[in-house]
Amino acid sequence: MRTRLLPLLIVLMAAVLLALGVPLAVSVARAEQQRVVVDRIDDTARFAALAQFVTESAPDGSRRTATGERLETLQAELTSYHEVYGIRAGVYYRNHVPMANAPTTWFLPREGEGEVRPAFDEALLSRRSHDPQQVWPWQSGRLVVASPVIRDGDVVAVVVTDSPTDAMRARTLRGWLVIAAGESAAMLLAVGAALRLTGWVLRPVRVLDATTHDIATGRLKSRVAPSGGPPELRRLARSFNEMADHVEDVLEQQRAFVADASHQLRNPLAALLLRIELLALELPEGNEEIASVQTEGKRLAHVLDGLLGLALAEHSEADLRITDIGALTAERLAAWSPTADAKGVRLTGHSPPTTGWADPVSLSSALDAVIDNALKFTPPRGEVRVTVGRDGDTATVRVADSGPGLTDEELARVGDRFWRSGRHQNVDGSGLGLSISRALLEAGGGSIAFGHRNPHGLLVTVTVPRSAPRGAPEVSYGFTER
Repeated sequence: MRTRLLPLLIVLMAAVLLALGVPLAVSVARAEQQRVVVDRIDDTARFAALAQFVTESAPDGSRRTATGERLETLQAELTSYHEVYGIRAGVYYRNHVPMANAPTTWFLPREGEGEVRPAFDEALLSRRSHDPQQVWPWQSGRLVVASPVIRDGDVVAVVVTDSPTDAMRARTLRGWLVIAAGESAAMLLAVGAALRLTGWVLRPVRVLDATTHDIATGRLKSRVAPSGGPPELRRLARSFNEMADHVEDVLEQQRAFVADASHQLRNPLAALLLRIELLALELPEGNEEIASVQTEGKRLAHVLDGLLGLALAEHSEADLRITDIGALTAERLAAWSPTADAKGVRLTGHSPPTTGWADPVSLSSALDAVIDNALKFTPPRGEVRVTVGRDGDTATVRVADSGPGLTDEELARVGDRFWRSGRHQNVDGSGLGLSISRALLEAGGGSIAFGHRNPHGLLVTVTVPRSAPRGAPEVSYGFTER
């Protein structure tokens, strides 16, 4: 969940920062250019004031040029201005003839060449030229400002400045870098805050998820530990603990009922079977009705034993310890060999030393049920092969028989309580053996799986973890794996 929530928060924060940063960057660029334009306007106004007195009126009313000290002063000012700032500046009569210019080789360009001529023509209309277009740091434009020289209400000349923009664009770029650095720092702070926020919000969710997994895998006493987070999640954790307590109480009552019922029924059933045995002595030998009653009574006793075993297996605490799975399997193979020989079934195995964390008693019971089931459905001269191995972080015991096997639909149901294949109803059993095996294995973090064996038969895989479960002590074992 965090991998989905965190990118969403980061994208939203980045969008907010961009929404703030882009207008600020544009504002910085415009303010920098406006400052330069204002400076050029002040400069052109000063040059226009000097140029007002360079011309004088002729007797016929026309204007003529004065070549005296005023013109020299204007030229000196323009030359110094160009040398200090690198800005081209000039004062031009209405007929485009320069009154003074710096450098002296700079003249008004022809119509349509650059921005100088349009600014000059606009100033001839007795108004300052419009502000230049915005120049961005990646452009190489120039700033042209033109102001009219007015004397006696007439425009007698125009002052034009043509400024390079390198320094202005550099200052704008530095301002942008400052903004980018501030936005980056704000983004880092926002990401850090988002990490803390998502961690604070999702910590109870992770605890709840882990606890739910523990309960789903059979550790019913797991509970959500008190933790931080929003009040809604804390209330959810308390409600979850209350629900888990209620579910555990209900399951405990169910287990107690099954166990008590099984135990209470066993004594009357044993007495009933004893009376049937005594009654059989009074009847002719080979009476089919008595034999049938005895068979059903023994079957009922077997079912009650299975129910009691299942109730105990589902609610017993596993005594986990590091165990030699190979040695334990070899021991169970030796115990079942006489049964296999009596049925004419070859029981073979390969059980190298392999460590795993398991309850030896529970694992032995589970292996007994699996091997018993394999021998039960394997015909004479068939084979049951048991193989111990390792598969990553787990130790496995595979029991493969050469019986009729199960269909895909039957594989989906095998291991359910009281379920038996319709094709095997004539085989003794209660349908609880594999259910007990599954409960015993899951109590210790193990599992049992069923599959097909080629060309026919059933493959049962018993799995136990090889790594220590949470809370288990680290111990060493006195054998070596090969």
